[in-house]
Amino acid sequence: MDQFLGSGTTLIEAKLLGRNAIGVDINSEAVKLSNTNLNFTCQEKSKIFTKQGDAANLSFIKNESIDLVCTHPPYADIIKYSKDIPGDISHLKYEEFLKVLEQIAREAYRVLKKQGICAFMIGDIRKKGYVMPLGMSSMQKFTDAGFKLKEIIIKEQHNCRSADYWEGKERKFLMLAHEYIFVLEKLN
Repeated sequence: MDQFLGSGTTLIEAKLLGRNAIGVDINSEAVKLSNTNLNFTCQEKSKIFTKQGDAANLSFIKNESIDLVCTHPPYADIIKYSKDIPGDISHLKYEEFLKVLEQIAREAYRVLKKQGICAFMIGDIRKKGYVMPLGMSSMQKFTDAGFKLKEIIIKEQHNCRSADYWEGKERKFLMLAHEYIFVLEKLN
């Protein structure tokens, strides 16, 4: 399951591997794009399902029915993924984002089977020249929901500008050139 479907990368990979998958996105345009991207034939047989919906409310999915959650939420309000869709967390400021992420983590925990794995990728952000540890704060919301942290993988970002630093109004600072992939397990 991918709670932030986006362009459908997680579901495309599931289809290529012959795995069943569910993708949810609050943005109907993202769901349409994903469906377009998933429109290919594959030798592997799988059931792929997309749905417009809210990552914080997966009431259409039964408790403990998912083997793996693999997702990539937005980084608070860094990039807005829609214009004015109610519930789009890409419009939320840091603290508000983390509050909603609590519910998203609880929903992932609810639908995941025991011994299921939840993996999500997220990075830190910078506001007014200072780093805000969005990655670690997000990971904490998932452990607070009951997940046990198995791994922290640090992924180098390759889509950053070529300069080693940005110049802000008051000073130069290093670019954030990494993201975290947190791998968590549901034990109970």
